[in-house]
Amino acid sequence: MDLAEAKKLIEADPIAAAARAQEALALNPADVGAYGILGTSLRRLGLHEEASRAELSAIEASGKDPDLIRATRALKARDYATAELVLKGVLESRPNDVLAIQTLGEVAAAAGLLYDAEALHRRALELAPAFEYSRLHLANVLNNQGRPGEALSELRKTQGEMLDFKGYKMLLADVLGQIGESDEAIDLYRSILASDPGMRDIWSRLSFLLNSVGRRDEAIEACRTALRTWPGRGHAWWSLADLKTYHFTDEDIAAMERVLADPKIGTEDRMQIHFALGKAFEDRKDSQSSFDHYSRGNALRKGALKYNSDWGAALLERIRSIFTEEFLDLRAGKGDPSPDPIFIVGMPRSGSTLVEQILASHPLIEGTAELPDLNALAFSLCPDPRLGPRNIRYLDRLRSLSDTQLCELGGLYLERTRIQRKTGRPFFLDKMPSNWGHVGFIKLILPNAKIIDVRRNPLACGFSNYKQLFGRGHEFSYDLAHIGEYYKDYVAVMAHFDKVAPGAVHRVTHDRLVAEPEEEIRRLLDYLGLPFDQACLRFHETQRAVRTPSSQQVRQPLRPEFLDQWKAFERELGRLKDALGPALEHWDDAQPH
Repeated sequence: MDLAEAKKLIEADPIAAAARAQEALALNPADVGAYGILGTSLRRLGLHEEASRAELSAIEASGKDPDLIRATRALKARDYATAELVLKGVLESRPNDVLAIQTLGEVAAAAGLLYDAEALHRRALELAPAFEYSRLHLANVLNNQGRPGEALSELRKTQGEMLDFKGYKMLLADVLGQIGESDEAIDLYRSILASDPGMRDIWSRLSFLLNSVGRRDEAIEACRTALRTWPGRGHAWWSLADLKTYHFTDEDIAAMERVLADPKIGTEDRMQIHFALGKAFEDRKDSQSSFDHYSRGNALRKGALKYNSDWGAALLERIRSIFTEEFLDLRAGKGDPSPDPIFIVGMPRSGSTLVEQILASHPLIEGTAELPDLNALAFSLCPDPRLGPRNIRYLDRLRSLSDTQLCELGGLYLERTRIQRKTGRPFFLDKMPSNWGHVGFIKLILPNAKIIDVRRNPLACGFSNYKQLFGRGHEFSYDLAHIGEYYKDYVAVMAHFDKVAPGAVHRVTHDRLVAEPEEEIRRLLDYLGLPFDQACLRFHETQRAVRTPSSQQVRQPLRPEFLDQWKAFERELGRLKDALGPALEHWDDAQPH
């Protein structure tokens, strides 16, 4: 049976094409190409259910192909080069092989080529719309790009048996948590744990989400339940520590020390328990034991990461060369004119969550979270990570963007973040600290957006980063010298924009905000062009989800005595001081007087 002739008939005579494909399948029930022709022909005839069955049969038949089996094994072994080579060979002979396209998408995703992976998963779904496995991968890739709203849209389309798949539920819960649908996410996590209570990561995610919405006791119980199953769960111990207001008992400390004494304990669990013990001994004013555990935990985390300490200097050099006064003046007002976004930037652990909570207490401002959308937009301009750091390379693209493109990018940011807005308030907060590296990008695509830089004593901020085990990213934060260098580069970038765009960024110093809250809040609201509201002084009474490690702290009144907690560790911070250099010597210059 000549399938080439059958393929040519699809457009002109899909009935005849389907008949010929069925004849071929009668001779060879594993003929992938015949199934593909049959599925396409049936879709032309409007027989979508029958077409889906044919398309899924093609995928099933393709899964028995020795080359596909070989590629899948290579993928599982992380031999991406072999997997790619084999799959491209398959696609040369069968360009529409859905399983080969899907598997190539998985290879691309594993290699960090997320935009390539997205295109491949979309192609697989175009050829086989009922292939829910590919839809799940597409949603995962979109989420990993920082596009949770689009990921949710794909997940909501999912049908059939995939709805009961644990991986689907986990991804759906993660995405829902990111867009502020906390109750549904919590229910999903609980349903997953009901069928499989041994899933260690899920207990931690559940605890974090419960804590973010103010259900502290339930968050603690989630960790305790995980620990009753197995006391070596580092995730659970660290989740308790990460509540910030939880104090470990003598029994807790003894249990963690017993776990560390077990040579079989994994590196990840060991690292998390060191961070938890650091918090436990810090609460007990035993700074020597505390710092020892923090140091051990940081050493383990640093060993698993690759951090380029030259990155900040390269970013600073590129920003200085691109964002001149002339460059900004020529493009002033060309982006989307919406004044809705208020960006809060700065170092992690700088007090930015406090500023977010204060502003979210204002009746005209909605608090959202640390939104990934600006990063995702920037990186989409230079999506291939093989060509170098995207957060530096994308800046070169900005020179060539037209006024129309700048406006479109601003509009796309507003469109993607709309899913985070629940209240109808006219302004909203984006509290992604690392957006300090995107200040110039913000000015180009959203010229009327406001930008707030939250600054904290560099030793207090640096040590707070050092004792924080972040979920992902922040690779600089596991070495005191790297923290100092990162802080110094951040300060230099902000100083550059103070020079070329004076008044564009409003600075809030954490220490002064704590010491003189009403004065600083009034200054901040004046910058935003909004009236003062007493609710901003009663920020700790505001009920909202707070999706950062400071969620419990900002639900309490200001505590000035906490400003100097870092001083108990000052003798250990020599490498941080040396790396900070002038940023430490002149940090008081950043404070308004």
